[in-house]
Amino acid sequence: MLPPVRQTAVIPVHDGRVWMVTSRSGRRWVFPKGQIDPGHTPGEAALVEGWEEAGLVGVLDPEPVGSYVYEKLAREHHVLVYRMTVTEARDDWPERSFRQRAWVTADEAIDRVEEPGLRDILRRVFRVNHPDHIAVG
Repeated sequence: MLPPVRQTAVIPVHDGRVWMVTSRSGRRWVFPKGQIDPGHTPGEAALVEGWEEAGLVGVLDPEPVGSYVYEKLAREHHVLVYRMTVTEARDDWPERSFRQRAWVTADEAIDRVEEPGLRDILRRVFRVNHPDHIAVG
C-alpha cells in the first residue's frame, strides 16, 4: 500500500467572509490546496497554494485549524488546514486562466464544500451550527 499523500490547504478569510476558488475542472468550489513540496513547511506550502490558485496574499494563523482525510485515485490524502487572513487579492496570479474565485459567507462555503471533514472544520472555525442539507424527494 502506498503511503498517504501529505497536503496542505488554506481557508482565506477577510471581514468574516471566505474566498473560494473553482477546481481546475471548474466543476466544484474548493479552497486552495496542494502537496507539501520538499523544503517547505506545511504553512509555507499553504501560503504558496493561496497565491498560486487564488492570487491571495496574507498571514496564516500560527497553528493549523484542523485536518481531514479523503481518497483520490485509490490513495489516501491527509490535508492539514490553515486559516489565512487575506491582506491582498491580486488581479493576476499563476492559475488565473484555470480558476474563478468568489467571496462567500461561511454558510455558503459549508454548502459548497464536498468533503465532510472540511465541512466540520469550517463549522468549528466560524462557529456555525449549520446542518448538512438532505434532499428529500
